[in-house]
Order: sequence, then C-alpha cells, then structure tokens
Amino acid sequence: MQFIVAYASTGLVFLALDALWLGFMSSRVYRPLIGELMAEQPNWPPAVLFYVLYIAGVVVFAVQPALASGRWTTALALGAFLGLVAYGTYDLTNHATLRNWPAAMTAIDLAWGTLLTALATTAGMLITRAVID
Repeated sequence: MQFIVAYASTGLVFLALDALWLGFMSSRVYRPLIGELMAEQPNWPPAVLFYVLYIAGVVVFAVQPALASGRWTTALALGAFLGLVAYGTYDLTNHATLRNWPAAMTAIDLAWGTLLTALATTAGMLITRAVID
C-alpha cells in the first residue's frame, strides 16, 4: 500500500509541475533553442512510458529511502541527485552527440530536472507519510 500511495502522490506532483513548466517554457525556451528538433506534437506512448518508469525509479531510489529514514531532507537530497543524474544523462548525451545542441538547453534542463525531481520526491514522501501514518 505504501508504494502505491508513494507512486500516486509523487507522480501527481511530478506531472502537475512538469505540465506547468512545459506549458510555460516550450514557446519561451525550448522552441527558440531547439525548435528545429522538436515535433509539432508529443509522441505520447514513449512520453507516457518515460513518466511511468521515471516515477517508479524516483519512488524506489528516493521516496522509499526517505520514508525509511523518516526525514524529508533525505527525499529532497536523493530526489535532487536522481534528477541531476537522469536529466544529465539525457542532456549531456545530446550535448555530446547532436550537432548544435545549445549549452543553455543543457543548463536549463539540468536545473529543471534537479528541482522538479527534488520537489516531487519530497512532496510524495510527505503525502505518503501523512496518508499511511
């Protein structure tokens, strides 16, 4: 039951924040920096698969250890680190392999992935603790 509550709460927070970010920043940051690489509409099956897998990883590697420790700071730190690693994998690989990948895109995405994952992990941990306890 704990995993289900953690998954649902973390996922809802993550999706809500990411939807706000992408809705606000797509035309302001992503399109100007990498517009020629962007599809007109998202390819939903891989996008959904990303969220399903990423939220599971966030819960296993950050929320559950934080619940075990009882410390929200554990969720914040592990979430931030996991976000940095995951978004870094994507952006630094793009930066290394794609022609004209902007350094600004890498920096912005690394910062967003770190913050987003830290916030969602911390919220998911606190919500789970409030519901389960």
